[in-house]
Amino acid sequence: MDDRTATLDSFTGSGTLRFLSKQIISFRGANMADVFDEETEQTVSLNEYLDEVEDQELEADLVLGGDEGKECTYAKGYMKRQAIFSCLTCTPDGNAGVCTACSLSCHDGHEIIELWTKRKFRCDCGNSKFGEFFCKLSASKDIENEENSYNHNFKGNYCTCGRPYPDPDVEEQVEMIQCCVCEDWFHEEHLGLDSTNKIPRDEEGEPLYEDLICHMCSPLCSFLTLYPQTIWATHQQPITATSSKEKGVQTAPSASGSLTMSEDGTSELLTIDHPAVSDNTSKSVNDDKGMVLEEKSDVCLLSVDLLSAELASEKSQPMFLAKNWREALCGCGKCSDFYVKKGISFLLDKEDSIAEYEKIAKQKRDEKMHQQEGAELNFLSNLGHVEKMEILSGIADMKDEIRSFLQSFDASKPITSEDIHQVFDNLKKRRRME
Repeated sequence: MDDRTATLDSFTGSGTLRFLSKQIISFRGANMADVFDEETEQTVSLNEYLDEVEDQELEADLVLGGDEGKECTYAKGYMKRQAIFSCLTCTPDGNAGVCTACSLSCHDGHEIIELWTKRKFRCDCGNSKFGEFFCKLSASKDIENEENSYNHNFKGNYCTCGRPYPDPDVEEQVEMIQCCVCEDWFHEEHLGLDSTNKIPRDEEGEPLYEDLICHMCSPLCSFLTLYPQTIWATHQQPITATSSKEKGVQTAPSASGSLTMSEDGTSELLTIDHPAVSDNTSKSVNDDKGMVLEEKSDVCLLSVDLLSAELASEKSQPMFLAKNWREALCGCGKCSDFYVKKGISFLLDKEDSIAEYEKIAKQKRDEKMHQQEGAELNFLSNLGHVEKMEILSGIADMKDEIRSFLQSFDASKPITSEDIHQVFDNLKKRRRME
């Protein structure tokens, strides 16, 4: 396992940074004997081995979004979300990112940082940031991808502490959580949590939230506290509503109430009825980069002009959002303009979420497995009687050999790579004798 490589684990419900092996990409090509070569002292059953293979393949599909790494994604433009890698061998400054296919074909053997996913990113491989190095899969590229965004993750650093992951100075690696706005990863102890705001988890320690907005980004998203408590995975501190145009009292009504700030700076929550929404007709609007956003209604669900009311919390606290929280966001014209101005219009795009990214990846995986099953059936149906009998005979020989091995094997001892190699050697000898 390469200590230089940080791989971002896929998640359902929350983002966590964990230490994985880059074998997640190449695991599909390994056979049983190869895997046992790596851990000769490991004791596993056949079912455990098959379950491990399936889990590794599923994890790879979720991380890579179903991308098999055969073609450079440059031609697809700024994709809404894709797996991205940073090559420190070619770009030590950490100012470039490459797609899955380029990380495998163009940067094999290089020092690679696996960044999991990035939004609205276009593959940089072979552009001006790589000097004389050219992309092997797509040579004709722009000098730079001006709309790409980079942070210190591309240098292998994370969180406000700027430490690498895995951290060579720490014996036990701690999971990190990703912010859905800035896409940086944070240690729990560096999220700025206070005693009244804890990470929502169940009794077994599993996360109860779908997304995190870090304490660095929460002031930008303080308008979210105007929404009902149903979008939160945990109670949020009330915010103060201030106006950039007025110094007096500013009221910002919400679905559950309004926050009023008086001239002395005190605030209180006033309960009001939810504004009636009579028109649910959907239509599309474009953000500043041409992304199509779905507008939920012509009537503002908040009944407040976010552009004229600057909302800021008393303390910069992280926000933990519940499942499907984005569906509750207002997409009226004024709110959409606010999202565009603040550079967070991606919050209205359903396909931007990790949950949707994983959903699409699972669909691709199911379709691929269905196609493989169909291809196998077609292959068998097109074979002649002799070929079919040879395949069935081979399967029967393997079953017999495994059965003989298990009958003669001491169950108190672990199965080693030598044992597995012996099974395959016996099969080869049997085929030669036949």
